[in-house]
Parts: sequence; structure tokens; C-alpha cells
Amino acid sequence: MAGSETHFTLPLPAFERPAKLLIVVAPYYRDIADDLIAGAKAVIESCGASWELIEVPGALELPTAIAMAERQANFDGYVALGCVIRGETTHYDTVCNDSSRGLMLLGLQGACIGNGILTVENRAQAVVRAAPSEQDKGGGAAAAALHLIALSRRWSGQRKGMGFKPVDEFRVAGTSEA
Repeated sequence: MAGSETHFTLPLPAFERPAKLLIVVAPYYRDIADDLIAGAKAVIESCGASWELIEVPGALELPTAIAMAERQANFDGYVALGCVIRGETTHYDTVCNDSSRGLMLLGLQGACIGNGILTVENRAQAVVRAAPSEQDKGGGAAAAALHLIALSRRWSGQRKGMGFKPVDEFRVAGTSEA
């Protein structure tokens, strides 16, 4: 049972210059979304970072909104929040898999994203996972985004490159060295 286990969590990073995050939430289950948002805000603010909040219709729109913000806005990272509760059809699997895959693909392209989309069997599981006083998955998603921002800043400007390394001096065919 997960409730009796203890987990190690990394201490939150410190920033020389404040980070700015976009919290993107699908408020389909408003009360659960509000708890996720509260947890995310508290963690972000505890690091001295700032945040903006936008809402999208559902979990499938979370990756699209983050991709748009990554292209058109100036955020250091993103917190994706929502809840998908299993129903009677396979729609649950589609929403869970595709929203997660979309966020992962954006992350692999360099976006710093904390995934706080709850994928649960029932409302009771969602309530426990969302509540800041319980599992605080919104806060955990914000912490993940902050850690990725810290890594990104640590490694920015350190490019190794791939492929051929240019030489300092070029020789043209048919010329001799003097």
C-alpha cells in the first residue's frame, strides 16, 4: 500500500535569478484541479519563483497549450495539471497515454515540464493524490519542473555538438605548403 511507504524527495533548487512557470490546468474535476493548483503554487512560491495560470478544456489539450507557450511566450518551465478518472470505455487509456506522450515529447525537445496529470481508478484516489495535505501531486509536479529548470540553467551554454568538429585551418586541394 503506497500510503505506508516513505519516499525520498530532492530538496528544492535555489535560483540566482527567479524562474517563471506556467501552470496549465484542465479543470474537468474543479475541486481536484483546485487542490493540484494550490500545491503547485505553494512549491513554486517557496523557491521564489513566479507563476501564471491558464486553463484548457481537458487533459488532451495540455501538451498543445504548453507547446504554444514554449514557442510564443517566455516561461522557464511548465506544470501540467489535471485528472483522468477511469470510466467504462477505452477513452481513459487514450487520454492518459496521449497526454503523457505529448508532454514527454515536449520534454525531450527541451521544455521543462512537471507532469501532474492524475490517472486514477476512482474519485477517492484522486482526492488523496491532489490534496496538498496528503500526497500533493500538484506540488510534486511543480518541484519536478523547478528541478528541470535548474538543470537547464546549469547546462546552458555548454554545447558539445555532434558530428564533425571544424578545424582551425583549411587546406585547399592542389596547393602545397610552403
